[in-house]
Formats: sequence, C-alpha cells, structure tokens
Amino acid sequence: MAEYEDLRGRHLAELATLMPEHIQRLRWPAERLRQERRERLRDLLRVATASSPWHRDRLAGVDPDGFEEPDLAGLPPMTKDDLMANWDAVVTDRRLTLDLVEGHLAGLEADAYLFDEVHAVASGGSSGRRGVFVFGWQAWATAYAGFMRPTFLDRAATPELAAIPLRVAMIGARNASHMTSALAQTFVSPAVDVARFPVTQPIGQIVAGLNAYQPLLLMGYPSMLALLAAEARAGRLRILPRRIISTSEPLLPETRQAVTEAFCAPVANMYGTSEAGPVGVGCFRGPGIHLCDDLVVVEPVDLAGRPVPPGVRSDKLYVTALANPTLPLIRFELTDQVTVLDRPCPCGSAHTLIADVQGRLDDVFTYPGGQLVHPHVFGSLLRRDPGILDYQVRQTPAGAEVLVVGAPADPEAIGRRVAAELAALGLRRPAVEVRVVDQLERQAAGKVSRFRPLEAVAVSRPG
Repeated sequence: MAEYEDLRGRHLAELATLMPEHIQRLRWPAERLRQERRERLRDLLRVATASSPWHRDRLAGVDPDGFEEPDLAGLPPMTKDDLMANWDAVVTDRRLTLDLVEGHLAGLEADAYLFDEVHAVASGGSSGRRGVFVFGWQAWATAYAGFMRPTFLDRAATPELAAIPLRVAMIGARNASHMTSALAQTFVSPAVDVARFPVTQPIGQIVAGLNAYQPLLLMGYPSMLALLAAEARAGRLRILPRRIISTSEPLLPETRQAVTEAFCAPVANMYGTSEAGPVGVGCFRGPGIHLCDDLVVVEPVDLAGRPVPPGVRSDKLYVTALANPTLPLIRFELTDQVTVLDRPCPCGSAHTLIADVQGRLDDVFTYPGGQLVHPHVFGSLLRRDPGILDYQVRQTPAGAEVLVVGAPADPEAIGRRVAAELAALGLRRPAVEVRVVDQLERQAAGKVSRFRPLEAVAVSRPG
C-alpha cells in the first residue's frame, strides 16, 4: 500500500490537469453541455452493462451506442433500497463489497484510500436507510473540481480576490466518512489553505478560531452560518470574509439574508450529495443554483415520476451521475424538492438554474388521520420571528414539538399559531409545544435534521 501523502500528491496532480477545463465548462454553451452529457451517458451505460451484474439485467436491451438523453425516461428508477440491497452487484469494481467498504468506513479517523485509489463515504442513518457510496480515482478529483470551480472562476474574474491568498474556513463534519470533510482533506494544498472547524466544538471555540484565522471564504452548514451571523451581530465574531458558501443543508431565505447582511458578502449555495457528488453550485453573481449539467442528468418529477415543468416544485428527482462509473447511479431517486427557473442567471451561464433547495419529500409529516403537512407550514410561521436563530420540528401523534434556538418574543403564541394551521389542515385538537433550547441535536455528520417525522423521532428516543 502506498503512503497516504504520496497518493494525495498524485491526486493533486490529477486535479491540476482537470481544473482548467472544468472552469471553462462553466462557460460552455447549452449545445456543448448536451453533447458532453450524451457522450458521458453512453460511456456510463457501456461500463454498467459490461461490469455491473445488477445493471446488466436492468438495462437488458439498451444500446449504449445509440442512447439519447430523452431515452432515460424509459428506464426504471433506482432507489437507495435498490442500491443497498444489491450493492455488491451494482458496483463495477469487483474487488469492492459492501462488507469490505463498511469495514473501511468504520475504521476511518482521517481521510484514507481504499486499494490506493477508491474513496468511500456514507450518508443517512438517522432517518431512512443508510447509504454507502464509492468514488474512483478520477471521479473523486472530478467531484472536487465540480464543487470548487465556481470559486476559482470567481477569483479569476475578480482581481482584488486573486491578489489575496485563498484561506477557507470550513465549519462542518469532522469525520472523513462525510464527503465534504474527506474532499477537503484529500485536496488541501498551498493554493487552497483550509482550516477545519468541527460543528461539535463549542461555538465560543469556533468563534475564537475564526477570529484568529481570518478566512477569505467562509464555508459551512446553514445552521452554523446562522449562529455565526448572530455572533457577528453581537460583536464577538470579527471576520470579513469576501465570499460565503452554504452546503449540506437547505439554505432558508432568512438565513441567506441574515448571513449576507452580517458579513456584507455574497452567499453561494452548494448542492451536493454523497450519492452523486456535485449536483449544483451556487453563483456569487446572483441567487439560485446552477446545475452541473456536464456531470449529472437531473430529472425533476412528481410523486408518480412524471416530469414537472420549470416554475413547478418537484416532489423528487432522478439523478444520473455521469462521472463515477465505479458505482453507476442511473436515474437514482433523491427526495429533494427542486424548482427549475425559466430565467437566465445574471452571470450568463448556460447551466440550468434552479431555486435554492428548501426541503425534501421525506420531511412531509403524515398524521394518523391521513393528513399531510408540508414543512413549509411550520417554516413560514417560525421564520417570521426575528428572535429565532434556528429551529427543529419534531412530529408528535397529535401535533408537533418545536425546538427553537434564540429568543422568540412569545413561544406560547407561536405554538398557538402553528396549532391553528394544523387544525385548518384537518387535524383534530392539535397540540403544539414550543421550547427554547441552547442548541439543536445534530446527526453524526454534524448536520441538523430540521424536520423529524414521527417514525424518525420514535427511533431516536430510547424505549
């Protein structure tokens, strides 16, 4: 086995060869992007049918050489349950098994390679089924390039930024089983100085560390960015980042506004998944997210799997990850709800523009009487109180338990308003409790699960 730093040095060299073209891709016209998707999709189908027993059966009769992007609609979707139940037959590297990869993940304390070339990450587990994903050598470098290329393009187009060393502060997961943590460790270099602040640290320590580091770019979970904005308003956090990137959680409108105002800096919203890597990246020139139209095919659909038009929020989406043939994900179902915008971005990019991702289908509460309550019912009320810095809504059989961080004006009044909304949706005598807490419970990766359906709440509580 090669030494980690030797492997990392080779990987950095690989990234250096990829990055210039990936930056150029942000300026590719729509036709060039379509051509790239068609070529990479055919390549992916060739590998999947040749080397994945599960896909070989699923794609029987498919001709990769003549396949066109619209033909995807004729293929069955692929779920996380499909992947995890058939993992060994889905993967194209026959050395890899789920047991082997799980053992690798269980022993991770810092970034590490498997077979000197593969990276493994995990997601989920707190609500819904755990997912395990692997990326080949080039796919891992491509994922980093996809996430970071807007930052490098922005620096090239902004002379005052190019003259300042790129010092990045990352507030996120500590464990290298989480993709953002592992990528940052693999590709740290003199060109990108990264200081990592685990969300498990007390906020006072994070503030002190940021004050000492003085980042040019601040990157983190929106739930943490909201707390840091409050620390800046209180005068305890004294940094002047020129750019801010939100990642890994839904970026709420009020969080975007609060962070922008607190730091006087533009916020770009990064939409990545452990499954597919970079799905979309935000723009520092305007709101919204650019889909990575050269790296993924994204199909926004309704509950029945029918395509939804621009301007209509999808119930879920099917994603085909074009750059990672080691674990072919073809029409892989994600429960993120996205809205494609039918307007161009001020930056002029031809990549499809979507609104900030605000929630997941998994966040919808289903009550015993069959009533469905969308998370926006809670969020639209809780966002109105400027004293609420963050919140988590836990479903109960008769209503909800709402945990809030901050100093709401009247918690009991908020509870009554939420209960009235639930009653209007058909719940009989809904009970809503609003409690002020010092901090919200985080998942193992450090994220906040903002909406906890009844089954997830039950699993998390001791019997």
